[in-house]
Order: sequence, then structure tokens, then C-alpha cells
Amino acid sequence: MSGRPVIRRARADESQACADLLWRVRQQNLASIPEGRHPLADVRAWMRDVVMTQQEVWVADGDGSLVGVLVLGRPDWVEHLYIDASATGRGLGARFVALARAELPGPIQLWTFQSNLGARRFYERHGFEALEWTEGDNEEGAPDVRYVDTAWRASVGRGCQGTSK
Repeated sequence: MSGRPVIRRARADESQACADLLWRVRQQNLASIPEGRHPLADVRAWMRDVVMTQQEVWVADGDGSLVGVLVLGRPDWVEHLYIDASATGRGLGARFVALARAELPGPIQLWTFQSNLGARRFYERHGFEALEWTEGDNEEGAPDVRYVDTAWRASVGRGCQGTSK
């Protein structure tokens, strides 16, 4: 990837590419997040039939291939934020958080796995606070943690840089 990825709304015809990115990132991070319980074909169908039709999907396009996906659920949830290993450490996650803050009306909430220490550090660096811990009451049966964006109010009005709607 030579340039800075462009963040934009996902197109309906990109559902498979979005699903493949989620799948690939989970595979890249099996040491810190549990393996998904569904085969890739089911993930693709879920992305196409549920996520793309019921939620707000944003992608990071890096030279013609997707390197990040952000799924927003109303009223104030980050449902998914996945970035390919080839694009981490370059500010893309921070750009996605800024976008979520600009698009969602209230303090953002999200879940991440307790074992995903990298994601937890990232969210905490960006003003999120862990408010609820579970013992695995989710589809994967893995302990997770709910974060709330305590920095949301300070970020209101700043908008998000580097996005195109």
C-alpha cells in the first residue's frame, strides 16, 4: 500500500470483500481473539444480507483493496472495527474512531474480547473506558469487555479528518 487509505462508505457490491477482510483479520489475530464459529460462506451471507442492509458500513480503500472496515450500529455502537495487518500502526484506527464520533449521536459503546490486548490498549488510548466485563456471554463463548467513549464530549465538533462521504 503506497498511499494513505481513503475512508468511504462501502458499496453494496463490496459485501464479499468486507466479509473477507473480517475473516482475514480474525485469522491474523488468532493469538488474541477466538476463531469465528461460522464458515467463510456464512460470514459472507451475513455481511451481504444483514450488515450491509441494516448497519452503516465504512471501508478503508488502500490502492484498490480494502484494508479496513468499520460497522456502525445505531444509536451509538461500533459493531466492528477491523484493520488488516498491512495497514496497522498508520493512524487508520484513529481515523475510524474520529469518523464514528462524527457519525454517532452519543457516547460510543463497543465490545471487544478481553484477550485482545492490542485492541483494548488502542481504545483506552483513544478515551474509551472499560465498564462491563463478561465471562463469555457471546456467540464465541469468550470473555469480553464493553467500552464506552468517555472522550466523546471533548471530540464533538472536531469532525473527522481524511474521510469522504
